[in-house]
Amino acid sequence: MGKTDVHTQQDVQWSKEQLHNVMYKMILIRRFEEEVERLFARGLIPGTMHLCIGQEATAAGACAVLQPEDKITSTHRGHGHAIAKDSDVNKMMAELLGKVTGYCLGKGGSMHIADVDAGNLGANGIVAGGHPLACGAALTSKMMSEDFVVLCFFGDGASNEGSFHESLNLASIWKLPIVFFCENNQYAMSGPVKEMVNIDNIADRGAAYGIEGIVIDGSNVVQIMDVTRAAVDRARSGLGPTLIEAKTYRWKGHSKTDARKYRTREEEQEWIANRDPIRLFKERLHALQLITDDEYEAVVSRVDEQVAAAVKFAEESPLPTLDLLESDVYA
Repeated sequence: MGKTDVHTQQDVQWSKEQLHNVMYKMILIRRFEEEVERLFARGLIPGTMHLCIGQEATAAGACAVLQPEDKITSTHRGHGHAIAKDSDVNKMMAELLGKVTGYCLGKGGSMHIADVDAGNLGANGIVAGGHPLACGAALTSKMMSEDFVVLCFFGDGASNEGSFHESLNLASIWKLPIVFFCENNQYAMSGPVKEMVNIDNIADRGAAYGIEGIVIDGSNVVQIMDVTRAAVDRARSGLGPTLIEAKTYRWKGHSKTDARKYRTREEEQEWIANRDPIRLFKERLHALQLITDDEYEAVVSRVDEQVAAAVKFAEESPLPTLDLLESDVYA
């Protein structure tokens, strides 16, 4: 894939403030993930984690078009989704370190961060586990006339699960206000997508359920915003779901124990050098005279301070006490 063209008329649909906020979210997602990776290497984070470095545009771009009352369902690779939906990075970091000040009181960890107040119905350790939840939330919106839309994030591997197909069918026949958003990062755990499906695009599967499928460049954040906004508007107007497939790439392994033996270092460097969504977006805004070097560095400094504060908050927070062991087990 070649380098994204930085000159397009799409950008004029978004204000400078909106575009700067998306840039801020993308940089915050990456810096948060990079810091989490360092903390894990120091043995400060229990369990495992799934990093989304390289995929910042999909989360930031898609969530940028949502209203505060709109909901998302997330995945095991969900830190970026949470940040893009305005979750508190202090509470996220505390959760990763197993501290009582975290979103799940330190009990859930990386794969179970939820922030219902912000509209994040939760990350999910079950592949395609978010699809039925998204249908339930969207059905609530429709039956209660609450007018919110649900953005259901999932990976390419989830498109082979039964709950994916059942949910698309249900959302289609009931015209539920859902946008199904596939982050196709080229590999389902340890195998390439081309070995997992016999079609060129996962978005093509929408046709079987009467759902429009759209393929977009997952490194082009403005295209993500444009396409997702149209799908959200369509869902909110009662016309039913859309299936969006964003072609993206995870720079790191599937999880922290993945040696990435199934792909070449040359392929990784090609994506990093030519498809970095943050660098491409910065170049685009430069070309359109919508950001200066000083403004960009100010965003980076703001993010660095925020991430450092989150680490400090998490490290200084207490561990859960034994009296909390049996709480939050049953509703």
